[in-house]
Amino acid sequence: MKIIEGSVTAAKGFQATGGHIGIKADKNDLAVVYSETPCTYAGAFTQNVVKAAPVHWDKAILESGRKVHAVVVNSGNANAATGLQGEKDAADTALVLAQALGVDQKEVLVCSTGVIGVPMPMELIKKGVPEVAKTLGSSLEHGNLAAQAIMTTDTVQKTIAVEETIGEITFTVGGMSKGAGMIHPNMATLLGFVTTDINISKEMLQKALSKAINTSFNMITVDGDTSTNDSVLVLANGLAGNPIIDSEGEAFDKFYAALYEVCKYLAVSIAKDGEGATKLLEVRLSGAKSFEDGKTLAKSILTSSLVKTAFFGEDANWGRIFCAMGYSGVNFDPNKVNIAIESSAGKEAMLSAGLPLAFSEEKAKKILEEKEITILVKMGEGDAQVTAWGCDFSYDYVRINGDYRS
Repeated sequence: MKIIEGSVTAAKGFQATGGHIGIKADKNDLAVVYSETPCTYAGAFTQNVVKAAPVHWDKAILESGRKVHAVVVNSGNANAATGLQGEKDAADTALVLAQALGVDQKEVLVCSTGVIGVPMPMELIKKGVPEVAKTLGSSLEHGNLAAQAIMTTDTVQKTIAVEETIGEITFTVGGMSKGAGMIHPNMATLLGFVTTDINISKEMLQKALSKAINTSFNMITVDGDTSTNDSVLVLANGLAGNPIIDSEGEAFDKFYAALYEVCKYLAVSIAKDGEGATKLLEVRLSGAKSFEDGKTLAKSILTSSLVKTAFFGEDANWGRIFCAMGYSGVNFDPNKVNIAIESSAGKEAMLSAGLPLAFSEEKAKKILEEKEITILVKMGEGDAQVTAWGCDFSYDYVRINGDYRS
């Protein structure tokens, strides 16, 4: 597998673009992704009971088994808690792009991100979508325009592409995502889009996505809030020309590895870009009774406000980590737990068999001064291992979210 420069336009037959239609005052706010041939489609969505209208639209298309041609994404308005009018607006948004591209309305997926409870500015949508669609292209820059247009409080665009081979055939997987706050996903992240020219059945594409998400997007957290709009969509147009992947085997394994690499990179990029974050935190937890136990424990550590603020303050307060594990709801023996911290500045053990160790505060401080820090936890309960990612809490998190609507 080779990581290449690229995004959603890296795979054969895909185009993208982004532009400004006026939902936001002065930043690009509309993205389009398009395949010249119809795509097999897999998706994963928020588990929040309050679901945005575009989520209902995309889920219905997924359940219908239809192939799709395009995705239209707006930022600045979530189209959530907007009732029947919001459902109509999502369908009308799909129709506007479908007419501009000459495809069927139900071959267009719709995603939105932004403020909840505000009606969609449909006059801007109806005027702006066809204009933006005219600028579609397959270059790296076109992919970057799309990635920039879906950003809200993100500080950087999040894109990646990889190449892999099946026999003598090369296939590509590219992706983009957005997310910096309201991140505590279950089956998805805020918004993620993956394109590939692999030839694969719908069933196997969905299987690969569901498996990849479980150890990537489902293992990140920024603030413990699960969005109303979480969606990860994968489109596969088959233009690589490989024999169709319709069962597990070597070809499926190679595709899955490439898809996972893209999903993991995008997920970690979101955690790293958490609102106001100054540090990326990684929990590597081993010796759990089960994967689910490990996941719950790791996320309890990463969502603890006291843990997150301790890392922002570069304070080696391991007691907060141990405490967060204790209230996670997982039953374990505290007397078997080991805790250490590690970064490029070194490693320091702080807890062994449930008891504190004498450690160098000076060395620990240097470890915590780095931008990427790993929390190492050994449970002694079983063989399960998990890795999860999050970030610290800084003063800026409150500032950003205190005036989000303005």
